[in-house]
Order: sequence, then structure tokens, then C-alpha cells
Amino acid sequence: MDDSVENTALEAIPPSADEEPGFALFGGEAKSSPRPQASAYQVLARKYRPSSFDDLVGQEAMVRTLSNAFETGRIAHAFMLTGVRGVGKTTTARILARALNYEGEGVTGPTIHMAKTGIHCDAIMESRHVDVIEMDAASRTGIGDIREIIESVRYLPVSARYKVYIIDEVHMLSNAAFNGLLKTLEEPPAHVKFIFATTEIRKVPVTVLSRCQRFDLRRLSVDELSGLLGRVSARENVAVDDAALKLLSRAADGSARDGLSLLDRAIAHSVSGEDAGAGVREEMIRDMLGLADRARIFDLFDLLMQGDIAGALAELRAQYDVGADPVVVLSDLADLTHWLTRLKLVEGAADDLAMSEIERVRGQDMASRLPIRVLSRVWQMLLKGIIEVSGAARPIAAAEMVLVRIAYVSEGPSPEELVEQLKGGGATTRSAPSGASSGPSGGPRAQLRTVASASEAEPRQPAVTQAASVATSAQFARFEDVVAYFRVQRDIRMQSALEAGVRLVRFDVGHIEIQPLANTSGDIARELSDKLTRASGQRWVVSIATAKADAAPTLKEQAQTRDDALKADAASDPLVQAALAAFPGSKIVDVRDPTVSAPLALSDDEDQFFPDPDMELDE
Repeated sequence: MDDSVENTALEAIPPSADEEPGFALFGGEAKSSPRPQASAYQVLARKYRPSSFDDLVGQEAMVRTLSNAFETGRIAHAFMLTGVRGVGKTTTARILARALNYEGEGVTGPTIHMAKTGIHCDAIMESRHVDVIEMDAASRTGIGDIREIIESVRYLPVSARYKVYIIDEVHMLSNAAFNGLLKTLEEPPAHVKFIFATTEIRKVPVTVLSRCQRFDLRRLSVDELSGLLGRVSARENVAVDDAALKLLSRAADGSARDGLSLLDRAIAHSVSGEDAGAGVREEMIRDMLGLADRARIFDLFDLLMQGDIAGALAELRAQYDVGADPVVVLSDLADLTHWLTRLKLVEGAADDLAMSEIERVRGQDMASRLPIRVLSRVWQMLLKGIIEVSGAARPIAAAEMVLVRIAYVSEGPSPEELVEQLKGGGATTRSAPSGASSGPSGGPRAQLRTVASASEAEPRQPAVTQAASVATSAQFARFEDVVAYFRVQRDIRMQSALEAGVRLVRFDVGHIEIQPLANTSGDIARELSDKLTRASGQRWVVSIATAKADAAPTLKEQAQTRDDALKADAASDPLVQAALAAFPGSKIVDVRDPTVSAPLALSDDEDQFFPDPDMELDE
């Protein structure tokens, strides 16, 4: 309803001259109360709600499809509209209902060309038409509500061409309600149309989706939202800077309704105070939304990449003191990291309309000096940091710790480099920043900008380990040396198989004959041969002996035999016997030699698999 009509209707009934001012319910003298006045203001999101397909912004694909369908008479009986909040699903549903029932001069059927207001248009757009039934599935979710629809579809529309059912947030219907609707949705009467809207399309059963013509309303780009907000502000006679429009569009995150609500708030913010009448400016929007200055975000990111922790913490605190939200600051840093990554990988990413020319030049300079692995690591840490700061009792303290973590960890070697360095027997030479004593121009720095050049200057270590590269057949003089080699290589599976899964029949340099136990893999011989050949550079043959061959016990069995013998010798010692008698229930659990300080070696450079003897008692 038009605002002037509402005001006229309210003011057309003046109070009667002989009307009493009122009376008190519980006695006493009555007090007259002022008649409530209707508010003439309507929020921008409602005031500028589209009323035709020509007014929709950013939904050209859907409009083209519907236009062709209406022109050729191929109109579906059910439509599914999906998209994020605020892109116009409910509004599009009403426009579609208006197009289905449009009646005007010379119009005899459904059409999307609605230049003039038709007979039913106002009632449909105001959600008060008797033949266009809107239902909120968030509050009416049960099968009883769907039964009302099923029973009413049999009746013809009262005045319109079609009876249209608009169900908003349809994903919130119960399973019983969905199942009850299926048959009617599949074969509705010719005079019935269904229009569904939802933000959670994955929660809608596929049996319902298969009966509908689906349209995905996409998010509005920053450029599209800026144009929409600019046109609305011009019609409201409010001057808004282009930079302020871009900030509002970015904060709206593709939602036209959110953008108009933010513009409404910005206009109200600008009409009071010292700057009243100066229009909406960028700094006003930043203050209103708690955003940090984009240039200062670049400065903060630059300090982090230099490893200047003290400077980064000071910059974060300065932004916090002027009203910036720590979560928003980290989100802006994440957005900047993502944009810099796109600059390195995507051609044309520098033409981002949300960035000024100075920011694009500065971003290209940063992207050219930062490797992808650093940007990727910073992105992951910022994502985790945003979650931590959002739930922290002191967000600013949590944000500072996130920045410290980034400055200390970002320069660390990648997992691939760590593996290569450990395999090569080397150690990383890079060090993290020392702390708050480092200033902007001195002290230890992470120097992330020099990572790429440093990586190119330093030759990469070969993937083959040092132990494997120096191994020769001479080192494998005994079967125990072979087991010790696999222990050093952390090949636990092969080590365990050789210790407890095979019996040695014959051992020569270059040839091993073994007898696997029942639970040992049949590929043990081939695998052992391949690994020893690669390690020593000489061909090794590993053969499987027959069950009747004279095989030695496994290394584990030999160790157990020696352990039992040592325990038996210890138990025969008079001192041990006296100790056992003094402590009833005690037993010998291990025997060690007290004169040996370290385990004996199977070879010159490897630890022995079995410990040296010593005596130990356990109660």
C-alpha cells in the first residue's frame, strides 16, 4: 500500500467532539493518551523491492530462461528458487506469481512484460491476494498444513488465472509433509502452480527437486551491488562516495537486502553529528562497520611478511584503538592473502573493482616477492585464527597471538623441505624472529620476501638418505647387520619380520636363505632382495628354504633363550636367592650387566637389538 494512502486512511477519522477522553479500569480519574501516529518511513530494502523482472539485478540467466518459457508457452507447474539470504527469492516468487496472473489491456495470458500495473499486481506484491497463498514453512512444518493445500488445490481460483502456492524456506518441512506433497506436486490441476524458495537446497528431498524447475539465484558481485546502491542513494538524494559504496557492497557479501540495509544505516549515521549534510564517506563506513583502513591492512601484512613482530602488534593495537574489530582485521588479512595468491596464479586478477589503483600496484609488488607456499601457510593459519579469536574471551589478545604465530612459523621450512633435510642428515638454518626487541629496521626478521631467492640459491638435498647412500655390502657382514640397517631406516615392518618372522638357514654376502614362519608375508624374499640391492648397489639374492632345511631359531627366539639362561644363572646366585626369600612373591624380570653403560653394538655404528645383561628384581 502506498504511504500516502496509509496516511490518508489513518487521518480520515478524526476524534469526535463529544467523545470522552477515556476512563480508568480500576477507578480514579482517567488520563487521555495521544493517538498513535503511523510511521511514514519505509526501509530501503522494502521501498525499493523489485516489482518486475526488469528490476531484478544480477539474475539475467533466470530471467532469460523464464522469458523464453513464457513466450513459447512452456511454463512449468512447479518452480524451486534457491540462493543465499537477501538475493531476492521471495520477491522473485511474487514477481513470478504476478506474471502468471497478469491481466491488463490487451493481455490474455501469462507474460513477463508488465510495464503497467495489472488488475492483480498490487495485491500479489503486497501478499494479500486470495489466489496467491504464501506459506512460511519455518512456522508451518507439519503434515496438517500440507493437507490444507492438498484439499484446496481442487477448487478453481476466485478471480485470478492461476492459484499459486508460495512456500518459503521449504527445506524446513517435515519428512511427512514432503511425502504428503509429492503426489499433488507431480500431477497438480491445470489451474495450480507451486513456487518454492529455500536457502538450504541440499536439505530438500531429491524426490521434490525432480518435480520442480530449479533456478539458482546467484550472489551479486561488488560491481552490481555498487551500482544498485548508487542508484538508490541518488533517488534518496544522498551523496555517497564510490569508495563507501564498495565498502558497503563488500560487507553485504552478495546480498541485495543486506546492502540496502547497510545503506539505510549509513544514511542514518551521516545525518547527525558534525559532518551532517556532507554525505556518506568512506571513513564513516569504516567507523560504522568497525573496519580497518585498507591501506593499514597492507601495512600490517607487510610487517608480518618482514617478520617485524613488534611493529605488527603495534599496528594491530592502533587499529583496535580506533574501533577496528580484531576478527574483521584477521578476515581482511585473509582476504588480502587470497587476493595476492590469485594475482600470482590467475591472469586478470589485478583488475579487481574493489581495489584502488594504488592497492593494485602494491599488491602486485607483494605477490611477485612472496612464494605460494608462504601465502598458502598464512591463509591456513589465518582461517584457524579467525575461529579462535571469534570464541576468545579477549579477542585482541587472541589476535595478537595469531600474528605472533604467523611471524614465527611462516618462515619455517615446508614439510617437503623438512623431509629432504632430515633424509640428508642436515638441519634447517633458518631461525624465527627473536621477539619484541626487533624493530622495523633491525633485529632478526623472518624475511619471507627472500624465501624464493634463498630456495633457488640453496641446492636441494637428494631424496636418498645418507645411510642408504653409504651402505655397502661389506657393512652387511652378518644377518644382525641387515636387521640393524632396517632399524635405522625406520622400516619397522621389515625389521619386525626379520626378527620374529623368519628363521635364517644360510647367510653369505649377496645371498640370504631364509625360512618364513606361517604368519609372514610371502613377498618377504622379493622385498628384502630389492631393498638390499638398492641400499648397497650390489645384487642380493634372497631365497626361501624348504621346511626340512636346518634353520636357526628366529632372532627373537634366540634373545628369549639367552634371557632365560641369564635369569637361571641369576636365580642360582646365593645373594639373589636371599633377596627372593626376603621378598615373597618377587621374581626376576630382567638381567643386565652393571659394568656396561651403553648397549652393545651389532656393528660399529648401530645399536644392538637386544639389551646387555644386568640383574633387576621386581616385587
